[in-house]
Amino acid sequence: MLYKVKAKIDKLKMKTFYTALTDGSISEQEPDGAEIVNAMQKAVKTEPDTLEWYETCHCATPLKHERETVYDKYLCDIETTLVYEIKDDIKGSSFWDCLEDWHFDDSYTF
Repeated sequence: MLYKVKAKIDKLKMKTFYTALTDGSISEQEPDGAEIVNAMQKAVKTEPDTLEWYETCHCATPLKHERETVYDKYLCDIETTLVYEIKDDIKGSSFWDCLEDWHFDDSYTF
């Protein structure tokens, strides 16, 4: 099933999240690691502390495994809405670009 997901960023954990997303530790996770990385590459920062994205999940509870293994470590207040198609309705800045900026900017403070 396809979900539109909205979550709050735990700003103190974003550098660690970026490292986990890029060092293979998440992408090598079965069965959904590559999809988690792909979802975060497409996620949009819609407010200073909010992300939105679309993600496919086949769990009875939406994003159950993804949350248990990754998302709940770095994000909070996760909301899922069942949708039937991806729309061009999420506006904002690239979350991935923000993660890269935060990761490589030693002067950035939360």
